[in-house]
Amino acid sequence: EIPLRLVGSEMCIRDRDEADMPLPDSNGNIKNSWAIHQLKTTVNFAAKSKLVNWFTGGLNYQVEHHIFPNISHVHYDKIAKIVKKTSSDFNLPYNEFNTFFDAIKAHFKFLKTMGVKPQNA
Repeated sequence: EIPLRLVGSEMCIRDRDEADMPLPDSNGNIKNSWAIHQLKTTVNFAAKSKLVNWFTGGLNYQVEHHIFPNISHVHYDKIAKIVKKTSSDFNLPYNEFNTFFDAIKAHFKFLKTMGVKPQNA
């Protein structure tokens, strides 16, 4: 359970091409509000899988976990429907991988990208 939690939470925070990784401006400020920042920088995975949800303790719902950190993960599936609809209503991203394996594949793609030496170095 522990390795899956670590891999799942680590990979879903930053492994989606559509997820932003904004940098602060010269004053150290991020452009968007806290909630919008969470939507743009987190990614759910295998949200329909009860098994993955159980193994990860709800960390497959990264979006809801970051927006509502003090709410028990047993409510994330219900909250996710509201967050997804609200995101759509306000034309905001709601990033998710349909399966655990889609997330793993994206994670390795991300690792490969991060392992490439920058052109300017």
